[in-house]
Amino acid sequence: MTYDLTPRPLNKAPRTPAMTWPNGARSAVFIGFDVDAETAWIGNSPSNIDRMVTTSHGGYDARVGIARIVGLMDELGLKATFFTPGWTALAHPEACETILRAGHEIGHHGYLHKMPDRDRLDETFEEIDRGFDALQRVFGKRPVGYRAPSGENFPELIAYLARSGIRYSSSFRDDILPYRHAASDGMPGPVEIPINFAFDDWNFGMSSRASPRPLFGREAVLSLWIDEFEATHAWGGVTTLVLHPQVSGRPMRWHLLRDFLRHVQEKGDVWIATGEEITNHFEALERHRGAS
Repeated sequence: MTYDLTPRPLNKAPRTPAMTWPNGARSAVFIGFDVDAETAWIGNSPSNIDRMVTTSHGGYDARVGIARIVGLMDELGLKATFFTPGWTALAHPEACETILRAGHEIGHHGYLHKMPDRDRLDETFEEIDRGFDALQRVFGKRPVGYRAPSGENFPELIAYLARSGIRYSSSFRDDILPYRHAASDGMPGPVEIPINFAFDDWNFGMSSRASPRPLFGREAVLSLWIDEFEATHAWGGVTTLVLHPQVSGRPMRWHLLRDFLRHVQEKGDVWIATGEEITNHFEALERHRGAS
């Protein structure tokens, strides 16, 4: 492939005007969990399928993490979005169905958590289709939100997601407000609810023998999350969480997440919403601006 390195904005999506949030809220918080289970360890490294200790990191989701996270959301009276690979749903249907029974949103997170690859479009699109099929089989519904496995995306995939009925994505890291993608086929793309990388719990709470990294303790992470949330709140943006039951479902990190979410709730003027709710609000504002 020949790469076009011409200087230009690489994301052609228009910027969003200053937003108003529902109920007089100053900012929004989007609680998103990636229910990767074992796919985090085998999707891009299939040889790990025969390394049971390695994959046991992901096995924690179904054995402990999902139930603990669903319980925490119930304790706090919150609804979240659970981005679930199709493989996870098929491998652990009982654990995954507890998410739906608790009233949370199900999002698309690929099939085997393979990183989307522009050089392998057919394989990338197959991952989307297989993911839809598996989620439909287990949950009986077709998701409207998507988070890219391994956090990658490209113009052809954005267009394919829109054609497949995906209304919003939550993968990009280039804004603090939602915006509308400009798809490569000339049609409107999905709404993007961008991520702040500081809120990805994998960065602070996951390590392994194959890729050892330091782990960060409670005070370091909690202070970072509170400071970043407070600044985003002051700017009127959306704080998007990228959490994993195999990380934040661990005992200390469960308590850390609970303390952070309690801090957010105590603020009072924060709208805590699912991805679909934020998308509905964004699209209502779009219609209002279009009618003005």
